[in-house]
Amino acid sequence: MTSSGTNARGTPAGSPSPGSGSSGPSGSSGSPGSGSSGSVPWAAAWELLLPAASAPARARGRTLQEALRESVRSGRLAPGTRLPSSRELAADLGVSRGLVTEAYEQLTAEGYLRSGRGAGTWVGGAVRAARPGVRDLAPRAADTRADFVPGTPDLSLFPRAAWAAAQRGVLAELPHHALGYPDPRGLPRLRTALAELLSRRRGVVADPERIVVVSGVAQAMALLGFVLHARGVREVGVEDPGSPEHGALYASAGVGTVPLPLDEEGLATGPLEASGVRAVMTTPAHQFPSGIAYSARRRAELLDWARSVDGLVIEDDYDGDFRYDRAPVGALQGLDPERVAYTGSVSKSLAPGLRLGWLLVPASLAEEAVERKRTMDLGNPVVDQALLARFIERGDYDRQLRRCQRAYRERRDTLVSALEEYFPGTEVSGIAAGLHVIAALPERFGPRDHFLERVTAAGVAVRPLAHYGDAVDDGVRLVLGYAHLSPARIRDGVRLMADAVRL
Repeated sequence: MTSSGTNARGTPAGSPSPGSGSSGPSGSSGSPGSGSSGSVPWAAAWELLLPAASAPARARGRTLQEALRESVRSGRLAPGTRLPSSRELAADLGVSRGLVTEAYEQLTAEGYLRSGRGAGTWVGGAVRAARPGVRDLAPRAADTRADFVPGTPDLSLFPRAAWAAAQRGVLAELPHHALGYPDPRGLPRLRTALAELLSRRRGVVADPERIVVVSGVAQAMALLGFVLHARGVREVGVEDPGSPEHGALYASAGVGTVPLPLDEEGLATGPLEASGVRAVMTTPAHQFPSGIAYSARRRAELLDWARSVDGLVIEDDYDGDFRYDRAPVGALQGLDPERVAYTGSVSKSLAPGLRLGWLLVPASLAEEAVERKRTMDLGNPVVDQALLARFIERGDYDRQLRRCQRAYRERRDTLVSALEEYFPGTEVSGIAAGLHVIAALPERFGPRDHFLERVTAAGVAVRPLAHYGDAVDDGVRLVLGYAHLSPARIRDGVRLMADAVRL
């Protein structure tokens, strides 16, 4: 082998190792393909093995094995390549022959290599492709000049200093035994803290024994889907328009969805009763995307329906804390905790990447829900649960909610003002709450498809209400998210839209 590399003892690769009677791969008479030293297949992987020789003694064997694996996976050692004998490779690397023999035996057992008595050691044919590159499939905002797509909070508001302080406190006080597998429902400390928080802020009837800590609302819905499927339920009603994610989440549990229309008071009860479903998904505090809050009459009618069919209402309280003109309406669950399964998370108040939420189930479903949660993942991470519990107990979570409310109220006001300035006559509907508004632009800015084409070309990302299932919406009605944008970015984005449609 002709190479400028060096072996573990500083000897140029291909030169005789001190104290040995054999040369490197290119000169070893027993080396594979030795008829032509410049075309030795083994030579392509030679440099990958050099770090193994200089590794600490205890790690040397493991390092050599991994280097050989990587050579095979990457294709640098092709199937059918014959390897040097253990004696030759050990001498050339300056390591013990036993270490090389052990590496050959281990990789032969794993299928990377094959060997036969008196026939040498060869690269096996089990590995067919190189290791793929690492991809990041996390959703990312489009590369735009302004992004009004709803659903994302302002991640810069995450309380890093307070969270870090809570983490230090948790790690200092958490006993060793608490790091074992947790109660699948969640740490008792967190469930107790959540029960107090939800009772105080959202008016739910919160028994810590019926709270299940989950990885966000998405897992809560999938978990309930599995429980309902096991009970023979094959369809769940969903709001139309509504979140497009609901269908996929219930489908993962083998449950279909039935779109049900809304009116100005909430989910229309006539179509609900006619549908034949016995479970329905709702967002009564602030419906997504219409922005309405269910009326008191409709909330009562919804519960009457559930009692009459022995059914279940699933309440997603995804942004129930964010009401800007008055105190938020209490959760529906507080009116009938045996007919409503209540779920929420910290995705909008802290960050979706934390993957922490809660599910409060009726007593009749509690045992099945807990068992399903156990088989899903054996429970959420203990340290994260203890951290959130401490964050709630010390008042940090309430302070974070107040901080977000102030910021999001200002941004909503900025968006409404900018729409009035640049699109006079725009009607903003829905209650003053949450992280988005519905903006119905005057007819002169339509038709809708033309409007969307122009603003998209100008680098502005928007979603029409029709995107969420409202098939009868023919005007320019937009669902505009604002929480993740600064007031200045909001005004610039609205101006960009106005400039685009005036061209």
